[in-house]
Amino acid sequence: MHPIIYDVAVSIDGFISGPDGDVSQFAQDGPVVEAYFARLARYATAIMGRETYEFSYGFGLKPGENPYKSMETLVFSRSMDLQGADEISVQKAISAGLFRDLKARAKGPIYLCGGGDFAGSLLDLGVIDILRLKRAPILLGGGVALFGSSATAPKLKLTESQSYENGYVYQEFAVLPN
Repeated sequence: MHPIIYDVAVSIDGFISGPDGDVSQFAQDGPVVEAYFARLARYATAIMGRETYEFSYGFGLKPGENPYKSMETLVFSRSMDLQGADEISVQKAISAGLFRDLKARAKGPIYLCGGGDFAGSLLDLGVIDILRLKRAPILLGGGVALFGSSATAPKLKLTESQSYENGYVYQEFAVLPN
């Protein structure tokens, strides 16, 4: 079984993007970004919600295109219909069983790349195994919350921590079973 890993940049006040999807205050280069790209190369599967997938359109991604060419990519949406999309798979429903099956058949770690509401749904289902937070030294004041509106509060165990000169702190947590 391979883990589902939520690997995401987050502001000190808990947002993965600011109002209107603004991510401009997060680091775009440097050691914290290089470390992220090194981790990204080790993931086999990417999973995300519709809003995260469509957010990529603003960076040149075309509908149906895979934003992570080296990974199998699944987009979870009840409303998205991408006829003829052969680079990604659109899943209409989520369940704990579906994610257990995904963990069993995946060829390596599973990258939960966003976003807040989708990540909150997975947290509520208890299927996230590892949190990898790139804690940015910024306050956004609003936007997309790390886990959307989820009120689930699992127990965590800090397994790794690294500080960067630019004020970022990378923290990895194991999500413990309740």
